[in-house]
Amino acid sequence: MTTTVHGRDAREERPDTAARLAAFWRYWGASTASGIGDAVTAVALPLLAVLVLHASAFEVSLITAAGFASWLLIGLPAGVLVHRLPLRGTQVAMDVVRAVAVASVPAAAAFGVLSLAQLVVVALVVGLASVVFDVGNSTFLPSIVSKEELTARNSLTSGTRAATQLGGPSLGGVLVQLLGAAASIAVDAVSYVVSAALMGSLPRVPHPAQEGPRRGVGEMIREGWRYVVRHPVIGPCTADATAVNFVCGGLMALIPVFLVRTLDAPPALVGVLLATDGLGTLVGAALTPRIVARLGSGRALRWAALAAPCFAALIPLAGRSAALALFAVGNGGFCGAVVVTSIVARTYRQTATPPELLPRVMATVRFISWGAIPFGALAAGGAAALWGTRASLALMAALSAISPAILLAGPIRRMRDLV
Repeated sequence: MTTTVHGRDAREERPDTAARLAAFWRYWGASTASGIGDAVTAVALPLLAVLVLHASAFEVSLITAAGFASWLLIGLPAGVLVHRLPLRGTQVAMDVVRAVAVASVPAAAAFGVLSLAQLVVVALVVGLASVVFDVGNSTFLPSIVSKEELTARNSLTSGTRAATQLGGPSLGGVLVQLLGAAASIAVDAVSYVVSAALMGSLPRVPHPAQEGPRRGVGEMIREGWRYVVRHPVIGPCTADATAVNFVCGGLMALIPVFLVRTLDAPPALVGVLLATDGLGTLVGAALTPRIVARLGSGRALRWAALAAPCFAALIPLAGRSAALALFAVGNGGFCGAVVVTSIVARTYRQTATPPELLPRVMATVRFISWGAIPFGALAAGGAAALWGTRASLALMAALSAISPAILLAGPIRRMRDLV
């Protein structure tokens, strides 16, 4: 964060401001590059399992679960790793690990040895690297922008991610149809290489969390955990995010199977339909600063949480032809509402948490909330095996109502702004 020294000429601050702005745009470029590949693979990997390996809904849920189980495995230690290791170098290393893992998929397909087990392992390895990378990114951003800019910058990064999710799935669907699912995944490997190059070109940014005496890993993890669960705002927001992510995990596992097998949509159309979550996220991210300015951050959080289940209820009602519009509106609206809650809660965490605790707080929140995603995916896959995909989607929509119930049951229900 840039500090103002009384009596300093404004012209003396410009180089530092310009350097921070340049650092942000390189940071943004690296995140965007990897986001494009992620969005393509989000379509290509499950389609590869469904179309080439003839995977069932439960088998597809294993891939989704593996990708997010990493938060349960190293989510808490990741905060300590980011605290102790050079931030820029760690992010570059995680990009390289992900590039190698993803590149193994088209290589195995070319030799005819691709299996479901490999897809699960690749999803797990990419997930493990992404845990460390994401915690590092969340810690990095507050060091290059001012507190006053955080909501706008978080909205921009979320909006950019939404734009990649909007174009990526459509591109992924087209690439799968033209090149095949395995070849299209190679795009993701290239994106991680580009991200690594951009991150490596960034100047070294001082990492305030690395200051202070070195302590045991367990002690540091417990300190971050206690701060999160005892905080009157961060605690309920984390519980809310956990409920939402359980539902998101279920939707990620079910939707590709629902679109391909229940609604008979071709791969290119699947990409277009999945892109509606990017459109909803893009709109939600763009509107978040205005919504917060008008309603206050507390009210914005509550209203977005109430809107999400209303949209989720439309997804299982979708059908063929014109009825596909129900899926598009439901999926886009649900994702738009969720991103508003995510931006508001994340911005509050970044501004309210002491800098020396921030990596561990971000890691703890994601360990708890993102750790629910694999359970949601497996629960949805199991429900689909018992009752069918559409019924399982209806169950996920019903469970999404837990999110606003959590926020309305605690102190946040009385807050205009999160304080």
